[in-house]
Amino acid sequence: MTQHPHIESHFTSSEVVRDIVIGMSDGLTVPFALAAGLSGAISSTGIIVTAGLAEIAAGSIAMGLGGFLAARSEAEHYASEKIREETEVVEKPLAEEQEVVDVLRDFGLSEEHSRPVVEALKNNPAAWVDFMMRFELGLEQPNPKRAFWSALTIAGAYVAGGFIPLGPYIVLPSVLTALFSSIGVTIAALGIFGYIKGRFTGTRPLRSALQTVVIGGLAASAAFAIARAIS
Repeated sequence: MTQHPHIESHFTSSEVVRDIVIGMSDGLTVPFALAAGLSGAISSTGIIVTAGLAEIAAGSIAMGLGGFLAARSEAEHYASEKIREETEVVEKPLAEEQEVVDVLRDFGLSEEHSRPVVEALKNNPAAWVDFMMRFELGLEQPNPKRAFWSALTIAGAYVAGGFIPLGPYIVLPSVLTALFSSIGVTIAALGIFGYIKGRFTGTRPLRSALQTVVIGGLAASAAFAIARAIS
C-alpha cells in the first residue's frame, strides 16, 4: 500500500493580514467620506483630489506610525515579561515548577505524568523560560523587524485603499458623476477585499465579503454623514 506523506497547510501570516485589513479598511472609508462630504460643497474635482491626496498622505503616516508604536510596545512587553520569568526561574524555582504542573494539568496531564517534563525543563533553563512565556503567559516572541514591516504594510495598504474612492475624482470632470462612481467602486473594492481576506484566513469568502461590505459601508456612511453635516 502506497503511503503519502502527511502535509499540513496552516495559515501563518495573520499579523500581515491584520495590518493589511487595518490599513485597507481605513484607506477605503476615510478618503471616501472626505471626498463625498466635499462633493456637496465644492464643484471642483481638482480641489477634492488635492484634499484627498493630502488626507491619504497624512493618514498613511499616522496609521503607519501607530502600527510601528503598537509593534514596539508588544516587543517591549515581551522583553520585560521574559526578564521577569528568567528571574523567577532562578529565585523561585519551586513556585515555577508548580506553575508548569498547573499548565500541564490544563492539558489533561496528571502531576505524575507532568514530573518528567518538569525535570527536563529544570535542566534547560532557556527552554523553561520559553515554556512559561508561551503556555503560562500566552506570549510568542515577536519578530524583531515586526515594527518596521507593520508600519510599512499598514501605510501601504492605506495608500492603496485611499486611491480607490479618490480615483473617479481624478479621471472624471463632473463632481456628481465622480461621487456616484466613487460609491460604486468603493463598495466593489470592499467586497473584493473581503473575499480575498476570507480566502487567506480560511473563512467563507462570500460571507467575509458580505461582512466587509456591510461593516465598511456602515463606517463609510457614518463618516460621510458627519463630513456632509460639517461641510
